[in-house]
Amino acid sequence: MSLLSPLARLGRATLGALAATGRLAAFAATGVSHIVRPPFYGREFGSALMQIGWFSLPVVGMTALFTGAALALQIYAGGQRFSAESVVPSITAIGMVRELGPVLGGLMVAARVASSIAAEVGTMKVTEQIDALTTLSTNPMKYLVAPRLLAATLAVPVLVAVGDSIGIFGGYIVGTTRLGFSPMTYLANTRAYLEPFDIVSGLIKGAAFGFLIALCGTYFGMASGRGAQGVGRATKSAVVTASVLILAANYLLTEMFFSG
Repeated sequence: MSLLSPLARLGRATLGALAATGRLAAFAATGVSHIVRPPFYGREFGSALMQIGWFSLPVVGMTALFTGAALALQIYAGGQRFSAESVVPSITAIGMVRELGPVLGGLMVAARVASSIAAEVGTMKVTEQIDALTTLSTNPMKYLVAPRLLAATLAVPVLVAVGDSIGIFGGYIVGTTRLGFSPMTYLANTRAYLEPFDIVSGLIKGAAFGFLIALCGTYFGMASGRGAQGVGRATKSAVVTASVLILAANYLLTEMFFSG
């Protein structure tokens, strides 16, 4: 019996993970189905768009600015070993729009938004407001979940685009003030090697990450346990799960876009 106990625990953990994945996938499918079917709650959508997009802009912008500046310094330091300092503008721009802009922007939005959504929806469940919606013949999935899924899917790519621009500007500031690049040369090298698909791939990643962020926030909020501890666990689970899914989705999308 003692020899089989580790295998039994592993099996239970595996089955539990598969069951949780199935529940999350079913929840996502239900949420998407409500996005494309009326009625639509424009006020909820607008409020979610402001909360997810506009109010996340400062933290995404600051993160991108310092990331682009640090990236330029790191690439310059590495390029000196191979006498390749001239690649700083192009690699900084490509690194920002392909990877660092979408991923770091997504993680920062996940920390801010997934926790907020999970806490809000979880509190509504604890205080029986969700039951009240059902009593008033309002579908909670359509009223609470669908607007947030749509708003995040649309807002995060815009945040990624703004973050990419700010990150490239951060590299430009460091390159021209600390590393000796002339402004015209830095901008010319950036334009010469940055391709449209680099930008498009980052925006597609941003849309996928936004959907995952809102999905985790609403799912764990709707599944929140009773009391303050239940809401706290839901908030923590939403942020952790969203962050892990963002990193996993980033790898899968990068493999799909650039493996060839």
